[in-house]
Amino acid sequence: MSHLLEVNHLKVSFATRDKELEAVRDVSFHVDEGETLAIVGESGSGKSVTARSLMGMFSSPNGRIRSGEIRFEGRVISGLSAKAMRRIRGSEISMVFQDPMSSLNPTMKVGSQIGEGLRKHRKLSPKDARARSVELLNLVGIPDAPSRYHQYPHEFSGGMRQRVAIAMALACDPKLLIADEPTTALDVTIQAQILDILSSLQQQTGSSILLITHDLGVVAEVAHRVAVMYAGTIVETGTVEDIFDRPRHPYTWGLLQSTPRLDDTEHDRLIPIEGSPPDIAALPPGCPFADRCPHTMDICLTEMPDATIFSSKHSARCWLNDPRAPRVDDRIPAERNEHDRIYN
Repeated sequence: MSHLLEVNHLKVSFATRDKELEAVRDVSFHVDEGETLAIVGESGSGKSVTARSLMGMFSSPNGRIRSGEIRFEGRVISGLSAKAMRRIRGSEISMVFQDPMSSLNPTMKVGSQIGEGLRKHRKLSPKDARARSVELLNLVGIPDAPSRYHQYPHEFSGGMRQRVAIAMALACDPKLLIADEPTTALDVTIQAQILDILSSLQQQTGSSILLITHDLGVVAEVAHRVAVMYAGTIVETGTVEDIFDRPRHPYTWGLLQSTPRLDDTEHDRLIPIEGSPPDIAALPPGCPFADRCPHTMDICLTEMPDATIFSSKHSARCWLNDPRAPRVDDRIPAERNEHDRIYN
């Protein structure tokens, strides 16, 4: 079966004066039509760099795709020219950024910013672009949309600006929406509203969503599948049920243990992951999580394991899953009651 988006062995690096730093290392995943894939991990794990590489956008001019392939609807887009990518961005693939003030032009009215993509990609007249822009503002829950159409970003609250950013991203009915930390810095009530908007719009339009986040509560709410990323590589991938109920990588266990749960009455404090992520300028030869893992073996320090396949959708890169490895008894319970999940 063909996928809407396929990423195969992607490597992204940034050139410095002394050396080339690999921010994304041998990353592979796919997104199907109408599906939400969440990429989770700590800050600096390579999530946003991966997302920007799909759009042909890098925060530094020294960034480049070193190797690998990105396919969208079966065609390779990783080697397209800047002009060709501009035709795809906003039309077929759109992105909602973490900070709407960095993606919205403070000198332009929000209606004009939404209509800009419609005029460029859909060739709509100014009148039709305005009508569609007002319709989109209504769709994302902006009250009094005809009046708000004429306002500037600074006249909106943080949550309302994020709604405008979503409206702008959805203007041309893209088949893939990349949402990079869309609820960060918003209070929990607004977060819930933004997630409801994304889920509702996905049901209405049938679009796919690639969600970049570090919030496992958000993942449990909206995702179908999850890719856990650490130090520029994907260490585990599976369905939401696989990741929350049957995690098979120590980093995933650590993320789950450091997430608050309403049903956990035995622990007064969260259990953090000790240590810090490795410096990408000096990555270890073996597993990048070895220095922080409580179950590190000698082989973890020298060799990166291949993925162990548990099902067609669940795999993990950890030596503990090798049949020769010692049994680990203090991992996250393999099975939980349906009502004991972290997201209930």
